[in-house]
Formats: sequence, C-alpha cells, structure tokens
Amino acid sequence: MRAWTIDHTAPGHLALTEVPDPEPGPGEVLIRVSAVSLNHGEVTHVLPEGDAGAVPGWDAAGVVVRAAADGSGPPVGTPVVTLGEDGAWAELRSVPTEGIGVIPEDADPGAVSTLPVAAGTALRALHRLGPILGRRVLVTGAGSGVGRYALQLAARGGAHVIATTRDAANGEALRALGAHEVVVGVPGITDGLSAPVHGVLDTVGGDHLVAAFGALAPHGTLVAVGHTEGRGESFPLGALNGPLGHNRSVATYFLLDDSVGLGADLAWLAELLTRGELDPQIGWRGGWDRAAEAVAALREGRVTGKAVLDVTDGPRS
Repeated sequence: MRAWTIDHTAPGHLALTEVPDPEPGPGEVLIRVSAVSLNHGEVTHVLPEGDAGAVPGWDAAGVVVRAAADGSGPPVGTPVVTLGEDGAWAELRSVPTEGIGVIPEDADPGAVSTLPVAAGTALRALHRLGPILGRRVLVTGAGSGVGRYALQLAARGGAHVIATTRDAANGEALRALGAHEVVVGVPGITDGLSAPVHGVLDTVGGDHLVAAFGALAPHGTLVAVGHTEGRGESFPLGALNGPLGHNRSVATYFLLDDSVGLGADLAWLAELLTRGELDPQIGWRGGWDRAAEAVAALREGRVTGKAVLDVTDGPRS
C-alpha cells in the first residue's frame, strides 16, 4: 500500500512511499482510509522527532475491510472513524476496536475525521470538570481544533462559556461557536473576567495556564490538554495557598491513554456532526498528495480550524 512515512530528508519530514499492508491483531480491524485530519502535535512534534520510515497519524475515517478476529468490532463494510497512536496517513490502517466509532452512512469522511483528537479530547476533558450546566467554563486557546469543539460542546452542555484568543478579531467567530464572552490573551484572563470560573479547559499552557488557575473559583478544576505556548509554568508566590481559593485543582489529560468507552463517544460525536449540530471548522482541505503543503500551512498557523486530507475523492478548498 501507499503511505506517508517520516523522512527527515524530505520537505515537511514526509515522503509518499510503498510499505507493507498492516496485519491486524485479534482485537483490531483493518480499514480502508477515506480521509485523515492533521493535528498540531503531529506536525510540531511527531514529524520532526519521529522514527524514519514510521507511518504517522492519529485521526482517520474509512470503511472496515477486515473485521476483528475476536469478533469485538464492526463488520466488513461499516463506515467508521478511528483513533490510534500512528498509522492513519496510509491507504490501509489497523486499529484496536476500542478506538473505533461507527458513523452514519451519509457522513462526510473528511469532516468526521476531525473528531477523534480534537472533539474527543474536548468532550472528555469537559467530563473531567463535572457538571457544567449553568456554570462558568473558560476555554484557553479557543481558536484551536480542540478549543473550537470545546466551545460548541460546553455551550451544548449548558455552560456559560468564556473563550480566550490572541486576536480580538476572532471574537465574532468564537461567539458563533458558543462563546458568551471573549477575552484577549493573559491580560484578558487576569483583568477581563466578570467573575471567577468553575472550570478551565486549557490548550495553551505557560502563562495562560497560570492566569487561568488564578481565575478559578473555590472547588474549581483546570484540565490541561495541550501546550501550544511551548513554555513552562511559573506560579507566583502564594498562588497555591488555600485561602486564595479553597480546593482548586489542576488535572492533566491525554486522550490516547483513555480508550475505555471511546468508540461510543466518537459515534455520538459523528451523529451530531452529520446532523449539523457540530461544526468541524475545516480551514484547509485537499487531496492527500498535498500532505506536505497541509503540514506547512498548519505548522505556520495559516489554517483556521482543522486541516483534512482526502485519501479518496472528496471536496476541496
């Protein structure tokens, strides 16, 4: 089969090559890939740091062509969305059945392929906050793939949603996704909030995380799901003192280590998206022969939302 493999001598650290077909284990299905979506962590860490010859990729949608030998997954011919540690950027992919969600027959594979890392992380991190109906939830880096889904899902869950962005011009678009308030950068968090927040979903890290922790109400929780700022956190003296905010907590979250029940979550998200109740926010889409172009656009911040590669024929933008 053909696959994009890591090649540190090629543009974007990628080369389109012939590799052996994957051999599924007893609890894995083989899918023919229709579309993949790219993630920030893949283009900034996996590609430049990965092993030469490896097939990268976390998110893919496609159709089952070989069912799991242990009977644990969907049958041949089922359209699915998948999450795995690697192997998505190929014509065929072997995936453990726990990372598979069945999708509607009329679903757009490219749109659905944006769900696993971005929407899956947003959904499960919001679950970690506990009940959010009527509560104030802050999403830092709300213009990211995870952030855009988090805004939509938090609003759907009845939260009063506050979004942070580095550019005030993004405010209207973020409000359209469900934000009730939009603040700009760290100053917006420290000085622009009308009241403390009950929960934070942080995709940025660094100074944003520190400021967001300081905005937590008593018993509030911050869930760290990303680190796009690329800098460490330095809490000022006294920031962690109990009298300044009783029982506030910081939790970390990583989707690839949390697979129990994931297939059902992905299937539910795919239903919402296909009914038009979630917006995938695709900012770049093209044939998979343009993978290096997509990687460069995403790495350089030229993609608003998600980037999608169609392995089979699909819409272009």
